[in-house]
Amino acid sequence: MPFVHGINLESAVKHIWTDAPSPKRLADQKRSSERRNVSLPARLTWKDQRGTTRFATVMTRNVSELGVYVECQSPVSIPLFRLVQFQLERDVRESDALPGALQQGRVLSAVYRVSPPSSAQPQGLALRLMVDPRRNAAVPEETTRATA
Repeated sequence: MPFVHGINLESAVKHIWTDAPSPKRLADQKRSSERRNVSLPARLTWKDQRGTTRFATVMTRNVSELGVYVECQSPVSIPLFRLVQFQLERDVRESDALPGALQQGRVLSAVYRVSPPSSAQPQGLALRLMVDPRRNAAVPEETTRATA
């Protein structure tokens, strides 16, 4: 039994048994919107902790209605939850494979995952697009007609 300063550590630790998720359970999980693989150049703009505007050229790897994953050719120092402006390069914005928000131009986004660079992969950033999910929802025609 391990003791630290006269305290029995085994009695202080709570043991919890968890089952590993089965492959079937993982397959049942679905994203809220379809993710599409793309390879499009884009740019990130943000302010660092001193308020200096920074830029980074990135390559978009996949997109959905609410998120984007990008890879940075050179590592950048962007902390989690930092707000950034995401913008696809002008000549690639008019693709039918892109969500409407990305075709507009700049989209305010929040960094919610940072993958460090490795010898095999460049640094990756997962961005949450700060768009109203109802904005892209289809509105039935009957609700748009005026009645008197």
